[in-house]
Amino acid sequence: MNSIITEKNEKLTVLTTTLLLYVLTSDKNLEQETNETKLTFNMRASVTIKSAKLCEKYFPFQYRYRSHAAITSNIASNNFFPCEDEVLQVAKPYSDVPGPKPIPILGNTWRLLPLIGQYDVSDVAKLSGLFYKEYGKIVRLSGLVGRPDLLFVYDADEIERVYRQEGPTPFRPSMPCLVKYKGEVRKEFFGDLPGVVGVHGQPWRDFRTKVQKPVLQIHTVKKYIEPIEDTTNYFIQRMMEMRDEREEMPADFDNEIHKWALECIGKVALDVRLGCLDPNLPPDSEPQKIIDAAKYALRNVAILELKFPFWRFFPTPLWTRYVNNMNFFVEICSKYINAALERLKMKTVKNEKDLSLVERILAKEPDTKTATILALDLILVGIDTISMAVCSILYQLATRPDQQEKIYQELKNVLSDPNTPLTVKLLDRMVFLRAFVKEVFRMYSTVIGNGRTLQKDTVILGYKIPKGVQVVFPTLITGSMEEYVSDPETFKPERWMKTHSHSNKLHPFASLPYGHGARMCLGRRFADLEIQILLAKLIRSYKLEYHHPPLDYKVTFMYAPDGELKLKVTKRNES
Repeated sequence: MNSIITEKNEKLTVLTTTLLLYVLTSDKNLEQETNETKLTFNMRASVTIKSAKLCEKYFPFQYRYRSHAAITSNIASNNFFPCEDEVLQVAKPYSDVPGPKPIPILGNTWRLLPLIGQYDVSDVAKLSGLFYKEYGKIVRLSGLVGRPDLLFVYDADEIERVYRQEGPTPFRPSMPCLVKYKGEVRKEFFGDLPGVVGVHGQPWRDFRTKVQKPVLQIHTVKKYIEPIEDTTNYFIQRMMEMRDEREEMPADFDNEIHKWALECIGKVALDVRLGCLDPNLPPDSEPQKIIDAAKYALRNVAILELKFPFWRFFPTPLWTRYVNNMNFFVEICSKYINAALERLKMKTVKNEKDLSLVERILAKEPDTKTATILALDLILVGIDTISMAVCSILYQLATRPDQQEKIYQELKNVLSDPNTPLTVKLLDRMVFLRAFVKEVFRMYSTVIGNGRTLQKDTVILGYKIPKGVQVVFPTLITGSMEEYVSDPETFKPERWMKTHSHSNKLHPFASLPYGHGARMCLGRRFADLEIQILLAKLIRSYKLEYHHPPLDYKVTFMYAPDGELKLKVTKRNES
């Protein structure tokens, strides 16, 4: 009986504490520098700590690591109570946000120019780290000619709050060059079907609604295990053929990985085998042209957007080549989608589940451009992203033999026969393998950050940030901050496993390789599937080593090892 009363009292305490927090944080003078205010804040923090402990006891399904500041911040910023206007009134002005000061006419753009500039525009990861060290958790980069301000936020609690407050059509800081291409240069083609990349608002939502269900459904993804495994088996066979006398991969091995990635994506997005892994593939072949076009389109985005945007006013050589690359993409995708439509017309369909992803979209959407534009977006952002992620993961495996051995032992247990065809159940048992990939993404995130364009005035870290500012979340930095991750400098895949200690600190918004919310990466399930199949088939039968000077990581468009990936690949002894 006493225990029941105690439990009821504790639950009442949780509710009372929440109400008390509301009262305390509703004080308009909360931010004033007075002893009375500091005392109020201390009372609030004390109550919050007690409340958090009780919430963990009674609502364990909701409880996870968060700083105490986040709880009070959420309440004060209208996550729970209607006091947003009051918070905006007491917030510090946007002009007070720290950051490099712009100069007349040139603003801050000069800092990104060659020779005279302070920062290398090609190394955004290094730039993000420098900003955090010099200015702290919030940094304003204003005065960028031709584009809105950038606001770098290095606080996982604030990142979470921004994500959770966004509506059904969040705006991502997009590629203005792609927006111009889709909305102006090729408006006659895209029209009311702009796709999911570089698009915002209702047009983005309408298009995503058309394609989201088939792309994200588990049974659709499962259909591709066998074709991706077949492609991967042949790729591994090609790896053995391309080894030199030291059993090492060639200097351009990253291009071979791009070919594998395109072959996998081509099967998903275009419903065809492109023949990328042909050993006699000439440099001017269609698959190689697709790879080169994707690399060019993505890797010149920073140059087009952060330097002086002359291309907005007249066609510069860089812009002209970008447009030609994109036109090539449209031509290729249209050709293969039209071919898929002709095959579908000849096909007798008894069950929708028998259809491929492309066929399901073609069967439901009257305009074939829906499938064409989806394919364009998946290929454009998928080839380089998946390829660079694989380069990074393979390099980390080769330089971490103990971790590689753990994955091998797990795979031996799951796949006693290395030739066993993969299934969903077998892939689900590869727990440490998936944890290793997550840890690589935490410490060496291929996508160095995410972001949002604010749709209303918002308070972030005590500053009133106006609508229209592009907020950048550098998860490459926040994922390595001790405030959010226990022992962040140690590579520890076990931190991602459910069996790991509950005391392990891992903020869920510190590392977000695929983003979060409505604009989370649409192709993430296919990307995860491709990566996991390649690692399972490769590490089960082969050992990776690296016997050259360490590679530095650098941003092209993705964050990946910079240099020749001459991995030594040897057959494992199964005795």
